[in-house]
Amino acid sequence: MSDIVVRAAADGGQALLLRPWRPEDAAELVLVQRGDAALRRWTGAAVDDEPAAVRWLAVQARGWETGDRFAFAVRTAEAPFADGELLGHIVLKNARSGDGRAEVGYWTAARARGRGVAPRALTALTEWAFGRGLSRLELLHQMDNTASCRVAVKCGYEPAGVLPAAPPEFPRDGHLHVRHA
Repeated sequence: MSDIVVRAAADGGQALLLRPWRPEDAAELVLVQRGDAALRRWTGAAVDDEPAAVRWLAVQARGWETGDRFAFAVRTAEAPFADGELLGHIVLKNARSGDGRAEVGYWTAARARGRGVAPRALTALTEWAFGRGLSRLELLHQMDNTASCRVAVKCGYEPAGVLPAAPPEFPRDGHLHVRHA
């Protein structure tokens, strides 16, 4: 497992720490997700209580163990590389496909939206993934999630098509964005 440190932005954006999720993140994960209607709308897995958080965190840990899913908590970075507040989640999925492709996904806590956290975290994860030998990353989001669309384009993920809804996991049509190494 490895941490990714994102330096403070020139525009004053705080340094970020992307690190694998830990069991002790459960309570804070629940606090961030509970009552966030926007987050619930765009993500498929709502974490309402501590048992749900423990199950969700176990899935993230299994992904690291299998090498197929690399999920990071996105946090403010306190010196020297200590955890600050939880700002979001970013993940590299299906990384063992064997064809150099994988998918990226992310969400941000309400307190992090509009602060440049998602683009900075996505840029860092993208560089990390390409450094691991991947050559194509795909990013999917619901068509009406215009904020995710802006983040994808800002980070060099080109629009590549519309995907039809596939309920229940994908209840609405979606956009596919692609970035090549």
